[in-house]
Amino acid sequence: MKITPNNKKTFKIILKHLNILYLEDEKNIRKNITETLNLIAFKVFDVESINDAIKVLEKERINIIISDINLKEENGLSFIKSLREKYIDIPIILLTAYTDKNYLLEATKLKLVDYLIKPTDFNTLNNSLNKAAEEIYLNGKFIINFSNNISYDVLHKTLFLENEKKELELTAKEIELLDLLIENHNKVLEYEIIKDIIWKDSIDITDSALKNLVNKLRKKIGKDTIKNISGVGFKINF
Repeated sequence: MKITPNNKKTFKIILKHLNILYLEDEKNIRKNITETLNLIAFKVFDVESINDAIKVLEKERINIIISDINLKEENGLSFIKSLREKYIDIPIILLTAYTDKNYLLEATKLKLVDYLIKPTDFNTLNNSLNKAAEEIYLNGKFIINFSNNISYDVLHKTLFLENEKKELELTAKEIELLDLLIENHNKVLEYEIIKDIIWKDSIDITDSALKNLVNKLRKKIGKDTIKNISGVGFKINF
């Protein structure tokens, strides 16, 4: 699936599939901005401490990080530096009350999407999120939308039901098959080619084994999503 990143509507679609981690230790500010972010993103994880942020990053699929660096008891800038070492490509937006040039210069070394001076308004924040969405697209991190409100995050290999914001579990073989079909979505993949790739370390894989795997995947992404071209192979539709 290719989305041309040339307008705000495109970015809005991308953002609706993304999870945001938002770190802010001031309760009222966090509440107000979280309410705004919930209108824009798929899911928002709002936390008040670095420790809580780390826990979320360890457990959840995070696509964008928004963080205040003026934390009362912790060094927000040091935290962002450590994040950038571990999460090289995640777009990061910083919110701060600092206007000191030396401080700003230090922050600009962290490959940020934006550095916003608080207080910030909706349009400014939304523009920064659009930049993050464009960066995600340009880095090849995008979402495949199937029928029945089912979406697949190609980067993180996760399938989720949008209406319930629920992740659907995929087996390793199901992920391999889904990725293979998506990569070759413009053509029919022959049965033997699929078997050779998915079961590359095995011999004498039966047609029924492939059929069973396809049927299991169909139950998760939609019955009509994977089409069987009789006597030839399978093709995915999205």
